[in-house]
Amino acid sequence: MAQPDSKKIFFENLSGAGKAIAVLTSGGDAQGMNAAVRAVVRMGLYVGAKVYFIHEGYQGMVDGEENIREATWESVSSMLQVGGTVIGSARCKEFRTHEGRLKAAYNLVQRGITNLCVIGGDGSLTGANLFREEWSGLLGELVDQGLIEADAVQKYSALHIVGMVGSIDNDFCGTDMTIGTDSALHRIIEVVDAIMTTAQSHQRTFVLEVMGRHCGYLALVSALACGADWVLIPEMPPEDGWEEKMCEKLSATRSRGTRLNIIIVAEGAIDRHGKSITSSLVKDLVVKCLGFDTRVTILGHVQRGGTPSAFDRILASRMGVEAVLALLETTANTPACVVSLYGNQSVRLPLMECVQMTQEVQKAMDEKRFEEAVKLRGRSFENNLKTYKLLAHRKPETELPTSNFNVAVLNVGAPAAGMNAAVRSAVRVGISEGHKMFAVSDGFEGFYKGQIKEIKWADVGGWTGQGGSLLGTKRTLPAKHVEKIAEQMRKHNINALLVIGGFEAFESLLQLFEARATYEEFCIPMCMLPATISNNVPATDLSIGADTALNAIVETCDRIKQSASGTKRRVFIIETMGGYCGYLASVGGLAAGADAAYIYEEPFDIRDLQANVEHLTEKMKTSIQRGLVLRNENSNDNYTTDFIYQLYTEEGKGVFDCRKNVLGHMQQGGAPSPFDRNFGTKISAKAMQWISKKLVETFRHDEGRVFANTEDSCCLLGMRRRALVFQPVVQLKEETDFVHRIPKEQWWLKLRPLMKILAKYKTSYDVSDSGQLEHVVCNRPRDLDASVAM
Repeated sequence: MAQPDSKKIFFENLSGAGKAIAVLTSGGDAQGMNAAVRAVVRMGLYVGAKVYFIHEGYQGMVDGEENIREATWESVSSMLQVGGTVIGSARCKEFRTHEGRLKAAYNLVQRGITNLCVIGGDGSLTGANLFREEWSGLLGELVDQGLIEADAVQKYSALHIVGMVGSIDNDFCGTDMTIGTDSALHRIIEVVDAIMTTAQSHQRTFVLEVMGRHCGYLALVSALACGADWVLIPEMPPEDGWEEKMCEKLSATRSRGTRLNIIIVAEGAIDRHGKSITSSLVKDLVVKCLGFDTRVTILGHVQRGGTPSAFDRILASRMGVEAVLALLETTANTPACVVSLYGNQSVRLPLMECVQMTQEVQKAMDEKRFEEAVKLRGRSFENNLKTYKLLAHRKPETELPTSNFNVAVLNVGAPAAGMNAAVRSAVRVGISEGHKMFAVSDGFEGFYKGQIKEIKWADVGGWTGQGGSLLGTKRTLPAKHVEKIAEQMRKHNINALLVIGGFEAFESLLQLFEARATYEEFCIPMCMLPATISNNVPATDLSIGADTALNAIVETCDRIKQSASGTKRRVFIIETMGGYCGYLASVGGLAAGADAAYIYEEPFDIRDLQANVEHLTEKMKTSIQRGLVLRNENSNDNYTTDFIYQLYTEEGKGVFDCRKNVLGHMQQGGAPSPFDRNFGTKISAKAMQWISKKLVETFRHDEGRVFANTEDSCCLLGMRRRALVFQPVVQLKEETDFVHRIPKEQWWLKLRPLMKILAKYKTSYDVSDSGQLEHVVCNRPRDLDASVAM
């Protein structure tokens, strides 16, 4: 809901002058913590507050002295791409005692710190809340001991706490994703993809053990992302007799010609009686029952290491800024809150409500109420589990419903990583629903040429991790070939259509909808899934493939910046893809720490270019050694990448030199990221369930055929803020700029000021979208389920 205009530009209304904010990381480290620290420091300084680092977590707060240091703008340079936490993290027994918290309070008051930003897990956040509740009493004791003046009690009367959850386990209730989870999934999937090649060579079974002592999120999502044969997690122990069922499943998979098996085990996996299920136990079981050559790989702390993913950098940056906003807006009566992600929106939730819900999950597991534990984990976790069961375990033919419907699936437009995961999901869910599935090769070009064949369950095995489009995809639109396409639909008796692609797919569905007036063959349920690296499809915040492209951009920018390490000052001009859509340049710029990003949606002229050069020159003289400027390929016809490169080169003489890089099609290639695999898998499953429902609704029993000609039978499935919505494509025309192939309104434009603030520009920041304090809801309404994102 839009906020009053008085809250539009926070820099004028929310000042941090006179305030002191301290940031600490506590508990286990997680990739992305540094991005959160950087955002807190720079946003805090931007609003005029003093910002302090507390090194070594709560231990540093208790010890004080050099562990609490004032932060500067430059002190967080070059930390965005670093894994772990550069300010250190430690578990502190002393802080659990009253005496330890008394020392910590003294150290904070000495520096005038009354605003704490804590990045950690539920234990760290619970400790922070206890500290806040005791604060006034602790100050009273310090006065009694003569350590502080009496007026300090009034001056520093309240301690304000805002938490951000940094945990690779994603075990905190109240947020769809915690900082570090996506990066940990990247590490796991990198290992699984590498293992699959050697497993295939030797026809081996691999048992992989991943972290998750009390939470099976990493195991479950990585199993979904790689198409594992079996997964074992603590929240949902297998039924008694699971050993035989697992071995039957592995044997059946091999009998269909598959050369490998993957089993993923969470380190905290248990059976129904609470007995631990270890990776070595699973290996011995497979060897004993099946005689398969089996190996165990324990990933261990590899999952915590490495550089943060693009998702984690963006998430942490958004949360860091939101945390500072929350601290500025807090009052003495505001409860300690945690900044969370719900769908694609930041929200603030009461910290202790989230902690209590998290503890309820463990209590449910201890009391063997496993179904309830899964529900308490949240809709995201529950969806992952349902989707995994749907796709991994094939029902016997005798148990499948018989719908007698034929559903065709095809890819349209440029290839995008994650398309194959979406096709696999559609095929398997369709078969589970009783449909006969048909694959169309080469988009609508293949359609009118008759390149259509039935596709079976086993045909899509191993597709999840494949990049590009295995079905083949073309940009050809159907308008010129509707007669031939209608003929092929008659020939194969196609009753529904699932189109996976970018802007061309959107245009195709519009053309097929209009063709209904002439050809009844198109009066069937039709659904489109957005899949394009450009993320330029209307009515959806995210598209399949965009996350993989962002990671490619960010990894390349990291390497490019590192290439200038130790040399003279240098600025890199990077050109990204995206057509006229500036998503990749803008969000990639935020994730890579760019100084500027030029896009079509935000017009710029020579004065803006000159101001950027001068700003960068000033920064180069005083602090940074490397600069990064991104430019969307179609941002301006005249201010080309070459022009900008030459301008920066000329104007930066004597201060920095320039290099340019055009990233090109490397943004379109590579294996899909865990996010794109899961996003594609789950929205495709949801789309197929919608198609099944529409087929039943529109089947005319008296005529023995499907007839659907309403607007709501031709839809795009998109994610909008918190909601996953099926939207009639014909109603989206008004929202679309067809000339430039972009939506007229794009949510990510609100992130651009954030990138500028973090690059030290003075700018206005619209906080009408900032998170408002809400309450934890155990199970969100199904129609607002945006948790399929991860």
